Amino acid sequence: MTARVSRETRAVAIALLSTAVLAAAIVVVATRSPGWGAFRAYFLDWAIYRDSFPEILHAFWLNVKLFLVAEVIILPAALFLAVLRSLPGPVFFPIRALAIAYADLFRGVPTILVISILGFGMPALGLSWLPQSEFFWAVVALVLVYTAYVSEVYRSGIDSVHASQDAAARSLGLSHGQSLRLVVLPQAVRRVIPPLLNDFIGLQKDTALVGTLGVVEAFKQAQIDQSATFNGTPYLVAATLFVLITIPLARFVDWLVARDKKRQQAGRAA
Repeated sequence: MTARVSRETRAVAIALLSTAVLAAAIVVVATRSPGWGAFRAYFLDWAIYRDSFPEILHAFWLNVKLFLVAEVIILPAALFLAVLRSLPGPVFFPIRALAIAYADLFRGVPTILVISILGFGMPALGLSWLPQSEFFWAVVALVLVYTAYVSEVYRSGIDSVHASQDAAARSLGLSHGQSLRLVVLPQAVRRVIPPLLNDFIGLQKDTALVGTLGVVEAFKQAQIDQSATFNGTPYLVAATLFVLITIPLARFVDWLVARDKKRQQAGRAA
């Protein structure tokens, strides 16, 4: 036991030392480069960072709102789409074909194009019953795109559940729908939680794309401040805010993956 603790302590010390050496090397190379002075003046102005932080932070809450509203819609919509793709039998072929076409279309078109087409195109139709809000169409665009991505994650989870699970449920008298709802989906959703969270990290970052519609979120506010100061430090402020959100989510995903791995190893050992 003592020897193992000693090895782990030595491994941690070596990892910390190597990280510090690498970081020091990057700093030395960067600060001694010919353009470091201009880079520091343009991106690392502390006074501009401090002055622009409050209004960019205020705008960042719109990114968070976009993310939360879209996520609440995406989770059930994507699960429904994945279920449609898993319907068996030739009678459901048209439904499966439509679900496949939807997923292929919105995974193939860049998100910024979907945002631009909906955000500028739908209000331009001039229909009184269509919402004119840029925020509304930004949410719709993000939901359409990420529903396609997340449905594929759900579908991989459904496919990972062995067919014997469904067969056992059917042998107990459950219908296909009951088997899917009570046996297959609970296992599938539990298995795909880490990749789902990875998709939502991407969604959080992609909320910056809605600035193309004129919505003043963090990146758009950083652009406004950059235009006012002729300095790129506001971009660093926006980057800081996104990092403060995404890094904890990424570490949470790593923790979930490690926990699932330990659970599987314990199951094999038992």
